[in-house]
Amino acid sequence: MKIIIKTLKWTGITIGAILLLIILTSLIYRSFSSKSQPPGKLVDIGGHKLHINSVGVKNDKPTLVIEAGAGAFSEYYYWLGEGLKDSMRVVRYDRAGIGYSELSDSPRDPKTTAQELHALLEASGESPPYIMAGHSYGGHYIRVFNEMYPSEVKGLVFLDAPHPDENERLKMTSSPGYLNSLFRVGAVLADLGVFHLIDKTVFPILMAPGLPESVTERFKDYTINGKYLKGYMQEQKWHDTLLEMSRAASDFGDLPVRVFAGTNLNEAMVLKKGYDPDFIRTERRKMQEEVSNLSTDGEVFFMKGGHFFFIDQKEADIVCKEILKMCRLRS
Repeated sequence: MKIIIKTLKWTGITIGAILLLIILTSLIYRSFSSKSQPPGKLVDIGGHKLHINSVGVKNDKPTLVIEAGAGAFSEYYYWLGEGLKDSMRVVRYDRAGIGYSELSDSPRDPKTTAQELHALLEASGESPPYIMAGHSYGGHYIRVFNEMYPSEVKGLVFLDAPHPDENERLKMTSSPGYLNSLFRVGAVLADLGVFHLIDKTVFPILMAPGLPESVTERFKDYTINGKYLKGYMQEQKWHDTLLEMSRAASDFGDLPVRVFAGTNLNEAMVLKKGYDPDFIRTERRKMQEEVSNLSTDGEVFFMKGGHFFFIDQKEADIVCKEILKMCRLRS
């Protein structure tokens, strides 16, 4: 018995020493790692700063404002900015706590998010009219923005954005409750520099094949601390409210609406979760068509790629061409 207790004791001490060594190494590594300069600028909107990256000429065309998906950041939409900057103004930004933007103590409810974006645009010298583009979760946010500032919005672009009733119609179960605990632990590990060490020495935590290396190299900045996960968790507290507001904002009249839907489904993962891939494809197609039909001037385009199809330059170019065509039709 004494041998077992002694073995367990030394095993615990050994594991603790290894963990301490990893944490110390991570903190030292992070302290001496150089941080790249974020593109764009940080703008104080009253209590915290949001990151905005504006490119392109200001002319008679509306300004494209891109709202990122849940936990996603402005760098993902690089090719959209590059593809349009010679023809129109393009604004990419990060919501509070995401990407380069600072965390905020204010609630992350949809109205506050829309108000902060509006304040950011004004403070940065941007002016309407706007075409609002929302990727994934961002598709809900641009519906709310359009409801709050209808006179400033001249078009909506949905980038593989979900239908407000998607989970119910696809019969998908809600995320397990333990995920929040995992995110909290992850935020602590990130604050201790563990994620940064893993990202630098083992494998990249955030990946976007298709984007230039100069862009993806900056992804390492997001693993320096736990802000990224904290920002994501703050937003998720308002998930149900966001869906309700998105569902209510479903009459676009004759506002131009362009829906771009990814079609590349990870069948292995879908089957592993117990879902029928054919059912998922068919129902998602119906829902994307329904979103485009919320306007008398709506069109839907089914893309070759998956949820992040626009990190492929060729796919992004298709989106850019359609946005420019939409601008010409409404000028």
